[in-house]
Amino acid sequence: MNIVLLEPEIPQNTGNIGRTCCATGTKLHLIEPMGFRINEKSLKRAGMDYWDDLDVAIYDSYNDFLEQNPNAKMWYATTKAPNRYCDVSFGENDYIMFGKESAGIPEEILVENKDKCIRIPMNPEIRSLNPVSYTHLTLPTKLEV
Repeated sequence: MNIVLLEPEIPQNTGNIGRTCCATGTKLHLIEPMGFRINEKSLKRAGMDYWDDLDVAIYDSYNDFLEQNPNAKMWYATTKAPNRYCDVSFGENDYIMFGKESAGIPEEILVENKDKCIRIPMNPEIRSLNPVSYTHLTLPTKLEV
């Protein structure tokens, strides 16, 4: 399984997601620009001592990510999707993309990939979940122990 963070802004969120990726054997893909430097203490503090063991790749842009992963089976996490994440059969090598905390995944990407957009059912009065929470909810579907 692969987690993709498109232009993450908050180092603590990325650090926590990195820690989750280490614990689940999941690769983390980070797409620039990010709202922090990868060597920030807050990022590594949130990832604890797992950061050095993290399988992580960093890309200059969304296009760079697509070029380096041409056959990626993508899922796009958004509050705007008709498909619920629990109704999708994730494959071992699938990618789940989360957008930046302040804006999510850009609309043009979602429109181009409507059939691959997924959401977590939640109270309609709530704007969205934190990407860390979303990651925790979607990854266990692959870990059937």
